[in-house]
Amino acid sequence: MRSILTLAVICALLSTAVFAEEATLRLEKKIPLGEVRGRIDHLAVDLKRNRLFVAELENDTVGVVDLDSDKVIQVISGLKNPQGVGYHAATDTLFVANGGDGTVAIIGGGSYRQMARLPLGADADNVRIDAAAGHVVVGYGEGALASIDPVRQVKTQDIKLKAHPESFQIDQVSNRIFVNDPTNEAIAVVDRASGKQVAAWPTGNGSNFPMALNHEARHVLVAFRKPAKLGAFSMENGAIAANVDLCGDADDMFIDERRQQLYVSCGDGSLDVFDVRQRSYPRKAHIATVAGARTSLFVPELDRLFLAVRLTSSERPAIWVFRPNTEKKAE
Repeated sequence: MRSILTLAVICALLSTAVFAEEATLRLEKKIPLGEVRGRIDHLAVDLKRNRLFVAELENDTVGVVDLDSDKVIQVISGLKNPQGVGYHAATDTLFVANGGDGTVAIIGGGSYRQMARLPLGADADNVRIDAAAGHVVVGYGEGALASIDPVRQVKTQDIKLKAHPESFQIDQVSNRIFVNDPTNEAIAVVDRASGKQVAAWPTGNGSNFPMALNHEARHVLVAFRKPAKLGAFSMENGAIAANVDLCGDADDMFIDERRQQLYVSCGDGSLDVFDVRQRSYPRKAHIATVAGARTSLFVPELDRLFLAVRLTSSERPAIWVFRPNTEKKAE
């Protein structure tokens, strides 16, 4: 009898684990990208037109995907290794950071024609839309964040850093920008009012690339690649709050505020989902995808996670669309 009960408990636990992975994210569809070769980088969205922008880095193009018809409707060319993309809704313009020539291309949101091209410096990379300040912020070079006025289409400020910035996030509450600095194994802290770096919090690991902010817990969340770990740091002083295992080669991470979940996309061919309601950040699901598919975008307004899948021997280049779901299926 005892062995039967033990077996029943084990089966129940296994079914619960399976249910958790099924319910957390479900692959809804795949949107083909056409003849896209090599690495695909970051994504952005135009909510008014319901269109997704895809930085096709090795094609020197940005694909425009219509999410109503699930088709590529435009390919923006004339770029050079596009990495970061950001859509500024108020001016209806797309900002594309080109790692190949260190420029930011400003492109009309309706015409998809280039309106301006701003030289910044080598390895123009991540793009953030600072809606509160009305600016666009771009990381580039050996250590700088450029602030761009999207109305006048000019650079208005350079914030100097100690090394090339990887992912960075803007916190409106503290009026700070948190920046991953893998070169110095640190999180750089920038005061927006003065436009200067005011601190560098040691991470003990030089592979900190993706970043997200847990506003409720006041944590800076950082994904490390070697070893693959998720770190949570206090926004007040950088004190470590959690350190848990993570999928390998992470490149993007987003918090789903509605469900209090963290989504991390990894190049080892997986998506990890963490529970951010608990300060220990337990992993809720580990979902198989495709090797090399490490860039993603979670859009709360659409309630979808978009994953960029590059060409492999088994998969055509596509955007995989995942639907979050926490409701139990009917029996």
